[in-house]
Amino acid sequence: MGRAILLVGLLLVAAGAQASLKVTVVPAKKAVRENIEAYIGTVDDDSRQALERQFRHVEEQATLAAQALGYYHTRNSLSIGGTDEAPVLEVRVELGEPVRLGEVSIEIMGPGQNTDAFLLSSAALLTPGAVLHHGRYEGVKSQINNRALRYGYFEGQYLKHELRVDLESNRADIHIQYDTGPRYRLGQVNFSETIFDPELLERMVPFEPGVPYDADLVGELNQDLLSSGYFNGVLVTAPVDKASGQEVPVQVEITERDPHSLGLGGGFSTDVGVRGKLSWDQHWVNPKGHSRGASMELSAPRQEVTAFYQVPLDPPIDNNLRYFVGWQHEDIDDVETRSLAVGAEINTRLESGWQRTIGLRLQNEVFSLGDDSGTSTLLIPSLVLQRTQATGGVDPSRGYSMLMDVQGAKAGILSTVDFARVMGQVKGLYTAFDNHRLFGRLALGAVATNDFSSIPPSLRFFAGGDQSIRGYDYQSLSPVDSTGETVGGRYLIASTAEYQYEFIDKWRAATFVDYGNAIDSLTDPLKTSVGVGIRWVSPIGPIRVDLARSLSDPDEGYKIHFSMGPEL
Repeated sequence: MGRAILLVGLLLVAAGAQASLKVTVVPAKKAVRENIEAYIGTVDDDSRQALERQFRHVEEQATLAAQALGYYHTRNSLSIGGTDEAPVLEVRVELGEPVRLGEVSIEIMGPGQNTDAFLLSSAALLTPGAVLHHGRYEGVKSQINNRALRYGYFEGQYLKHELRVDLESNRADIHIQYDTGPRYRLGQVNFSETIFDPELLERMVPFEPGVPYDADLVGELNQDLLSSGYFNGVLVTAPVDKASGQEVPVQVEITERDPHSLGLGGGFSTDVGVRGKLSWDQHWVNPKGHSRGASMELSAPRQEVTAFYQVPLDPPIDNNLRYFVGWQHEDIDDVETRSLAVGAEINTRLESGWQRTIGLRLQNEVFSLGDDSGTSTLLIPSLVLQRTQATGGVDPSRGYSMLMDVQGAKAGILSTVDFARVMGQVKGLYTAFDNHRLFGRLALGAVATNDFSSIPPSLRFFAGGDQSIRGYDYQSLSPVDSTGETVGGRYLIASTAEYQYEFIDKWRAATFVDYGNAIDSLTDPLKTSVGVGIRWVSPIGPIRVDLARSLSDPDEGYKIHFSMGPEL
């Protein structure tokens, strides 16, 4: 048994053969060769005599390294090659027949028997007839230990764990018996001294006292407290040595963050040019966890000021009631609007992973577009569903995002016009063979009303720009009035197909096709543009520069688009 444990240390992955060592394995087995190279290590001696003095040690290590992977009948031959100035230690290993697994018995006993806690994925590698691999045997034992610790079987113990190798029959038998013992439970959660109400903190705990122990629940509580925005320090522990009976107390050490923070940011895109943003947040107003904030965003075509007051709901991490007020002025080409909105929304994270927002706002908008102008007052209920799944942080390698936005108003109920508006968007990203990326986007929208002339520009559809149909200026695509000025459309169709190739780490070349338009009839023509671009994955996120040209309107010429931010 001691020998089997010793062999596990041989299962290392080497970066490659050292300059003064050459290992040849017959028949060729890359894994065996790399294990031998890794265990022998660097051979630094610079003379033939010094290398010859290492023959016995090197041969022993080569033999043990091969045995760790099931080859017990090796024949080794060592020699010195190269020149006197640069000698090379040459090791030739003839493997012979490997030892194969015979009887494999892995038995989980006790209360944890036949539970999900002890579904061992690594055990599938230990099948009768497979070549003996000491690392896989030790891996099964490690997985059993790890599962017991994760799921609270703290009294678990091995009744038997043995690996018997019979060289005459070239067979190895494995016998493992593990008694899980009882499963412990999570007890009461105790918080350190804090200004927050105990009732608020209890609502943040994702489990009830007495549930079966699961280390992931402890980690989830730690992550939820950090993401709440109330604390800058969180440490959640469940010390088994302080268990009462089989109930483990949960202890939480928290440090409140500074309640106030200021943010200053800026950016540039060809859609709106240079923009700046100033924000203030009070992360907690009182012990009940209420918060508030305000922000101001300025660019040449758009100026916006907003403020909010937020109340946590149950559970408070992903659910809240937010009251808001906002003012915006936008002047793009011949479309100018001034709007004031006040309302409230309930944000809820659903068990399915969707984020749901139910809102109600009263909006007043004064607008002029083309040769028309007007004022609208609307009481708008709304429903927004969105979900994003991605892997890879600020630069995901694959994933998708989906958005559905439904809103409307009824004339006579604080509203000047009937309307219903639906907007949906889906994006997808996939990476193949490390440096080939495919990105796609489809956005569809529609407005139903019996008086489209009374619909304000903020609820109509426009296309064109960095995030829409490249090759056209921002919001320059839509139906036009009698003077030729854009006035927004009833429908939106916008799609993108893009291929990216990473030619240097963090740098990608791109080629794309955009297709769509903002239209008043589904039979109206759509626009097609093509282009090439460059992507740089900067520390603050991807930065994109594109050169695009319309195929539908060649007179538009080439357009340069610059933007930054996540693709999904």
